[in-house]
Amino acid sequence: MIREADAERFARLAFECVQREYPNKIAHVLNSDFDVLPPRRLTPAFYGCYDWHSAVHGHWVLARLARLFPDTGFAADARAVLARNLTPQNIAAEIAYLNGGGRAAFERPYGLAWLLTLAAELRLSAPELAEILEPLEQCVVERFEQWLPKLAHPVRSGEHGNTAFALGLVMDAASMDASGREELRSLVAARARDFYLADRDAPIAYEPSGEDFLSPSLAEADLMRRVLAREEFAGWLATFLPNFEAIRLAISPDRSDPKFSHLDGLNLSRAWMLEKIARGLPDDDLRRPALLALAEPHRDAGLAAVTGEYYAGGHWLGTFAVYLLTD
Repeated sequence: MIREADAERFARLAFECVQREYPNKIAHVLNSDFDVLPPRRLTPAFYGCYDWHSAVHGHWVLARLARLFPDTGFAADARAVLARNLTPQNIAAEIAYLNGGGRAAFERPYGLAWLLTLAAELRLSAPELAEILEPLEQCVVERFEQWLPKLAHPVRSGEHGNTAFALGLVMDAASMDASGREELRSLVAARARDFYLADRDAPIAYEPSGEDFLSPSLAEADLMRRVLAREEFAGWLATFLPNFEAIRLAISPDRSDPKFSHLDGLNLSRAWMLEKIARGLPDDDLRRPALLALAEPHRDAGLAAVTGEYYAGGHWLGTFAVYLLTD
């Protein structure tokens, strides 16, 4: 559970970035001279936080924490920032940008999955803003529905392209949608089975790569515990991840470097994945205590790194901390 003092600290990190335009790393296709514009003009809702996806999940942090701590000063500030950025005009501009030429793969799948996660949270915390965001959400849903049937192989990297992590977020968001996105949820579940059900002997000893913020093996297992019934998942996990004890803490060699800061996020994402994989097993499964014990040092090391000392990590590590601590 997250403490109020920590919630305020993570909210302040999000305030700092969602309203901060520079430095900015844009993944931008130029179709003409008219596309040479600053980030606040290109994507006026999600222009801060160094990049688009971080801006999206920075808004998710504010929405989540404002819901959990509604009577605090930082919750009032969060609601004000969300209302200022998520306007009909800004969302219309986001849709126009997304539909621009050459942008079919923009922020796919990581940023788009976080957009659906933000939309699901807003339906709980700020329904009026969820309604404003809904046209962009629908565009993103359509992108997943068009892309997933064509995807021949999953992406197994430890960075933004990872298919399993994004599909987990999409599945959760679809499950939270009171309006019903059963078609999307069913598509994700079917594709997860296509991609991963036959997998065996995950190469966990080869992880991490030098700039990972996700564990490809754990992200896959974390997705499949959403898809499979407990007993089926327990059997699948025994063949897929027989040597999970080989996981060791990641250590960032330079937290001021945007890529090396990923390793601090890896400890956070491993922590929540290990915990959720454990909970996905039957109550009497002997692997549960070992998985939870392995999660604990990852949780401690990851949270200790969320200081905001360097913007390289400060603009996004708070999101992973909030995701871990608020389940």
